Amino acid sequence: MTDTATHSLFWRIGNWCAKRSWFVLAAWLIVVVAATLGSSALNATYNASFTLPGTPAQIGADLLKAHTPQASAAAANTSSGTIVFHVSSGSLAHDKNAIEDATKSVRALSTVKAVSDPFTVLAPNGRTAVANITYKDSVTSLSPTDAAATDSAVAPARDAGVSVDYAGDLGTAAQSSSNTSSELVGIGAAVLVLLFAFGSVLATLIPILSAVIGVFSGIGALGIVSAWVQFPSESPTIALMMGLGVGIDYALFLTTRFRQLVLDGEDPRQAAAKTVASSGRAIVIAAVTVVIALVGLYASGIFYIGQLGVSAGIVVAVAALAAVTLVPALLAIAGRRIDKVKVRRMPIAEPNGAKTGWNRYAIALHRHPVAYLTAAVGLLAVLAIPLLSMQIGTPGVRALPTQSTERRASNAIDAGFGVGFQAALTIVVKVPSGETPQQLQTMGTSLQHRLSTTSGIASATPFQPTSDNALLIGQAVPTTSVSNTATASLIHRLDRTVLPSQLAGSKAHGYVTGAVATSLALQGAVSSSLPLIILTVVAAAVLLMLLTFRSPLLALKAGLINLLSIGASYGVLVAVFQWGWGSKLLGLPQGVPIVSFVPMLMFAIIFGLSMDYEVFLLARVLEAWKRGMSNRDSVASGLAVTGRIISCAAIIMACVFFSFILQPSVTIKMLAFGLGISVLIDATIVRLVIVPCAMYLFGKANWWSPRWLDRILPHLEP
Repeated sequence: MTDTATHSLFWRIGNWCAKRSWFVLAAWLIVVVAATLGSSALNATYNASFTLPGTPAQIGADLLKAHTPQASAAAANTSSGTIVFHVSSGSLAHDKNAIEDATKSVRALSTVKAVSDPFTVLAPNGRTAVANITYKDSVTSLSPTDAAATDSAVAPARDAGVSVDYAGDLGTAAQSSSNTSSELVGIGAAVLVLLFAFGSVLATLIPILSAVIGVFSGIGALGIVSAWVQFPSESPTIALMMGLGVGIDYALFLTTRFRQLVLDGEDPRQAAAKTVASSGRAIVIAAVTVVIALVGLYASGIFYIGQLGVSAGIVVAVAALAAVTLVPALLAIAGRRIDKVKVRRMPIAEPNGAKTGWNRYAIALHRHPVAYLTAAVGLLAVLAIPLLSMQIGTPGVRALPTQSTERRASNAIDAGFGVGFQAALTIVVKVPSGETPQQLQTMGTSLQHRLSTTSGIASATPFQPTSDNALLIGQAVPTTSVSNTATASLIHRLDRTVLPSQLAGSKAHGYVTGAVATSLALQGAVSSSLPLIILTVVAAAVLLMLLTFRSPLLALKAGLINLLSIGASYGVLVAVFQWGWGSKLLGLPQGVPIVSFVPMLMFAIIFGLSMDYEVFLLARVLEAWKRGMSNRDSVASGLAVTGRIISCAAIIMACVFFSFILQPSVTIKMLAFGLGISVLIDATIVRLVIVPCAMYLFGKANWWSPRWLDRILPHLEP
């Protein structure tokens, strides 16, 4: 290590933390406890909703909120549920008393604000009735306790032989009561992999302990921030998944280098400082890349998705801070005892130019770089083929097991009311001021008639004016279901053709809104903004790589290859979830469309994480190059040193991601599977084949930079 490195900022950070190791550990323990207690005291809630400014669905929703008190109340209280009473034969009229008793019992629950009369929403065949519940607390999901209390309250109806199922937030709560703690499964898998890799119990515990402390400090900080800033309900799960993955990885890279320095005879405290000096910068650069990619989601123009990125970025940043401060403290505490309790004889270590298996592998790649590069790129291209048929949509109940209460409730509603009942569209008409009640009635009657005779609409309700006569509000029930593409086409026709032509000359404007219209608007917004997200994230990441390694060729190569890697990950995601290849193994009864914002989230996260491994590999290659090695030897040395570490880190991160497949949410399942697959693809095909082969072919051009560019670039080399 050079004198400059010895006196670098990161060396000073590592040295300070190693000298005050117990103080640093105590400080972090105080931080995690304080953040957790603070989050709990502030009653952290995650209830951000989609807003799509400028779309007809959002304009209609805003008009409803502004002119109808009931809509404002619904917006303030986002916790609701639906009870579906149904029988396979006969009529619910025979069990009316039992159903009314059940409804009264639900209404009497302390958490319930109101319950509608189920017989006001009775199917034409008399076999299905729907009651809507409004809960008092403003939460986005109900606890299993709430679901259990409701289930006990409807006992009179069940005792009478009526089937009772749940939809909405209540159905989700009922399904989540048996949910497995994914983070514990992920941590358990990481422990096993680390034990195999390190062969030492203490060396295994350090990455796990530092990652857990850092991640839960980040989750606590996120909860505190959520008291003032709205985050989506998926935020803590995605942030936890991301934080655990990168936290363990960062600590793994530091612990590996520390152990090698100790084996080489370094004093443990100095070894901890040198570890941070050599690898800490790479960790910070990698973490900054991930955070930039996540924050880049704001380029979509969709606040909801941008907030998902920020929430994950907060936890990743805290995890990286823990890695460069807490890990050296723990390493200094462990000292030479880090390998005392062994479970295997050959722990992972960084080879010093020895002819290891990874070194021989690197030399083998050098003999035939064109063949290996062509095969690897070809494989990625094949994996990306399913991407061409990707369908963006809302999986809905199709993603749920056939015997789940939400699936049964949905089937009962479809059988009783028709498949379009759950796709009902709210039509909002903003009328000009000064209209008389008679004029409003005439306009509403004419509009109802036009909608009733429109192809694709089964029925339309009468239009009612709001109390201030500013709006006319009605509903149209499609002939097709929520997931049918014909429903999307119908909404488009209503917004672009039917409503404008019907209201022409009246100075009134009509908008289609509601859950279905909003979901379809989101799909359109995601599709149109994804290219901008890709451009923004790729440009930012390539710029950061250029600043880090001062090589235009390597920066552009990293961007292009990572795009191909992400395409392959998308392809596998489509094959498994949309085509249904193995979807049953993931708890899905059939193939489902890809959730609208999953590709966007995947792109930002994958691109950021893939740069992690790029930085760690290139940093070691650059070290060897600066020591005077040839291009071939420096690439081989970097691959030999990091190959086993990157493979181990990728397996750990993939295990953490895959463990979240146990979550009931299909969005989390898709994201977890997609991220796990992408990490494996990136760490094997890309990082261990494509990158070294490309660098062999580039030769000295790897580190070439124009003089004018070299003069203006700051020095951020790891």
